Amino acid sequence: MTVHDPILAAAQKARAAIPDDSAMLRAAAELTRDHSVANPRIYWPDMLASALLGWGAMLGAIVVDNVAVAVACGVVAMLALYRAASFIHELTHIRKGALPGFRFGWNLIVGIPLMIPSFLYEGVHTQHHARTRYGTAEDPEYLPLALMKPWSLPLFILVAALAPVGLILRFGLLTPLSLLIPPLRAKVVAELSALSINPAYRRRPPEGDFARMWAWQEAGASLFAMALVGSLFAFGWKPLLVYMGIHSAMTVINQLRTLVAHLWENEGEAMTVTAQYLDSVNVPPPGTLPALWAPVGLRYHALHHLLPSVPYHALGQAHASLMATLDAGSPYHKGNYAGMLPLVGKIARSTMTAR
Repeated sequence: MTVHDPILAAAQKARAAIPDDSAMLRAAAELTRDHSVANPRIYWPDMLASALLGWGAMLGAIVVDNVAVAVACGVVAMLALYRAASFIHELTHIRKGALPGFRFGWNLIVGIPLMIPSFLYEGVHTQHHARTRYGTAEDPEYLPLALMKPWSLPLFILVAALAPVGLILRFGLLTPLSLLIPPLRAKVVAELSALSINPAYRRRPPEGDFARMWAWQEAGASLFAMALVGSLFAFGWKPLLVYMGIHSAMTVINQLRTLVAHLWENEGEAMTVTAQYLDSVNVPPPGTLPALWAPVGLRYHALHHLLPSVPYHALGQAHASLMATLDAGSPYHKGNYAGMLPLVGKIARSTMTAR
């Protein structure tokens, strides 16, 4: 949408051009040097335990006859697999060679069975962090949601609820068809190969090593999607419906988290780093629920935009350091919020404001 009111347009430009706070950026740069090493003794056990608990609980939800126990297993499976899936975000920032085998292991255990192989995010998410792309039409992960119509928010969540169906169609049907129909392949690569929220985003064809990685990941997800549909004939509807229900709930939680990861108030202007930080959200302790709906460091999303190379396990310490170091007037303190509901309410009220 376009802001036609000149006063609102001027306010938008002023927000985007907020001067960078040198003290905050300097303190963040120092922390990057101190906390930039990913610890494999944290990454591997966390990811493997989350995946094992998630798949085990899903199996319980399928085989247990007691409805209450099955639902409890489903909730545990959803939260555990959501945590395991959230490591896809870390994969986009891990330095080459820092965690040997982790990308392959994650894709084999989590990415392919959930039909979200890492090629869907790698090479896409880093564009969201590009200094001159954030919040613009070229940002694959940004829409001015707070400035859109009220119906846009329910639609945003509904799309996530249908994700398992879309992924089965993407990998189980369109992947094999696109190999036979070159024009369809070009469309699938450009428009259906990115975990993005910007419908105008178009992806370039992969090249070199990344193209080879893309190929085996897509082949794996395609085979899994077809096996998932084929499971109907071997095991009936229940396993597929349980899988899709858990997957859908997990994706909705992630979409709600995405909804409050930013304030979504920018409308295409290039933003200063400080403005990008203030348009992003931390939900730090003492709140405990964000550890469930924003796992693997995602509760420090605003801080992550200052420190994109810092691994998730160091963000809590980095946040505490910045809170103690920077005075109360620092913009850093303005990026911290209490929880999800106030932020959803803020965005919802913004969409209802006449423009």
